[in-house]
Amino acid sequence: MIKSFLMLGQSNMAGRGFIHEVPPIYNERIQMLRNGRWQMMTEPINYDRPVAGISLAGSFAEAWSRQNLEDTIGLIPCAEGGSTLDEWAVDQTLFQHAITEAKFAMQNSELAGILWHQGESDSVNGNYKVYYKKFLLIIEALRKELNAPNIPLIIGGLGGFLGKEGFGKNCTEYQYLNEELQKFALEQDNCYFVTAEGLTSNPDGIHIDAISQRKFGLRYYEAFSKKEHVMKPLINENELIDQIHNRTYTKSEIMYMKIMDLSQGKTSFEEFQSQLKTNQ
Repeated sequence: MIKSFLMLGQSNMAGRGFIHEVPPIYNERIQMLRNGRWQMMTEPINYDRPVAGISLAGSFAEAWSRQNLEDTIGLIPCAEGGSTLDEWAVDQTLFQHAITEAKFAMQNSELAGILWHQGESDSVNGNYKVYYKKFLLIIEALRKELNAPNIPLIIGGLGGFLGKEGFGKNCTEYQYLNEELQKFALEQDNCYFVTAEGLTSNPDGIHIDAISQRKFGLRYYEAFSKKEHVMKPLINENELIDQIHNRTYTKSEIMYMKIMDLSQGKTSFEEFQSQLKTNQ
């Protein structure tokens, strides 16, 4: 059975961590919805832009698969870089697209949770003052449309690197918006807040870097699995990341990676055939 998770928000949910900075995650029990089909996950998962990269969803899914050995996890990427909360309003395209994708996925999967990370674009002009009310309307409508009134919602906080440099310098009110996100999670049923404490950014000052996205995903899973808020970094994050990156691959996963290398011109067809014979 596929247990699916809806990915919503802006670029830090889509992922902008540099691909080359962390080892890839390949796991045949982690699927992503692409072109109307469940495919084995490869990063970037949420290809909203050519600059899409590592997101929190990869390590979230890997942590899930370690504790759920009988099922497959499916990721439904719907995040859109740069999107404001108003662009996620019920009558807007992003909301409608997410509903369509989720309902399509639910034809052969069980929707198990919603992962949300958004707020950088609303960390200006006093937008935090109306964020809670607008967000509540979105989440209530989302749960109603999907007939999932009690589905867990995991909400990530904004990074402490914002408001200082690069593109993030404009996010001058991120701390106030963080307070609204945390307040929402504390007050609403089946909502859990995940801290971004200690996470670091790309040189642009706004996007969470690759290794921090791995940590963030682990925190999201901690909140989901224990149904509780994660207000501090996990004490064993580095150990868990090492376990993810040093996982033993199955024959199917090894084959997948070899085909990827061949298709990307990283190995010749002759080398590919030789490797196949070696691994038979």
